[in-house]
Amino acid sequence: MSGTGATLVLVLLVGVLAGTGVTLLLERSLTRILLGVILFGNGVNVLILLGGRPGGAPVVGSGPQERMSDPLTQAMVLTAIVITFGLTAFLLAVAYRNWYLDGNDEVQDDLEDRKIAELAARNEAPASDLGGEGPDDDPEQVDPEPPPRRPGGRR
Repeated sequence: MSGTGATLVLVLLVGVLAGTGVTLLLERSLTRILLGVILFGNGVNVLILLGGRPGGAPVVGSGPQERMSDPLTQAMVLTAIVITFGLTAFLLAVAYRNWYLDGNDEVQDDLEDRKIAELAARNEAPASDLGGEGPDDDPEQVDPEPPPRRPGGRR
């Protein structure tokens, strides 16, 4: 092999990074979720790079155009790195805030998730909207009538 194409080592690296990242994303600890985002992002970046044409630097005048690498994949990976960095910083701030308030970084169940899990355990269907508000008090309802016009033709 001349090393110009996708080698088995790089393909395995993509699989290991993506698989480990997805496994960590499914955990309940925000620290593990953060590590999963980083690993999955790196796996996707390597996969994008494998899709491009290998070669020399994509600078005009540095060599023949047929031997230049694909600059689009490099730009996409650079953009993905910046986005992953921003998401990592946000998740790190959320994990720190959760640790500061609760003393742990575990994601708690939502009350609605618990209700749905209880209904599923009893094999019951969830009821429709049980809000109890009337049609005038429901903020989700849209008024079908347009507002009255002011005298003079302006609203």
